[in-house]
Amino acid sequence: MIDENFICENCGKEINKLGYTARDHCNYCLYSKHVDINPGDRKNTCLGLLKPIGIEKFKDTYKIIYQCEKCKQIHKNIMASDDNMDLIIKLSQINWDSFIMLISFNE
Repeated sequence: MIDENFICENCGKEINKLGYTARDHCNYCLYSKHVDINPGDRKNTCLGLLKPIGIEKFKDTYKIIYQCEKCKQIHKNIMASDDNMDLIIKLSQINWDSFIMLISFNE
């Protein structure tokens, strides 16, 4: 598992490694990059930007739901302790009927 600093390709901010697991998304804008096949392996060749499109409950935390802007695949990452909570709250207010129609349209 690789935990490393990076520059967010969406917002341009410098993102520090997480320290307790592999950092897999920007804690400011929540965008990620389609780099993993398995968490932290950095073996996916797509390399598209993953746009945050929703939130789902996962155990005692939440997962951010993403759609790759390049290949359109849906991907999920566990939220980090320092994520932008204002954006997390906005994502939690998505109209799920519209979300399902959007996913169906893009398949």
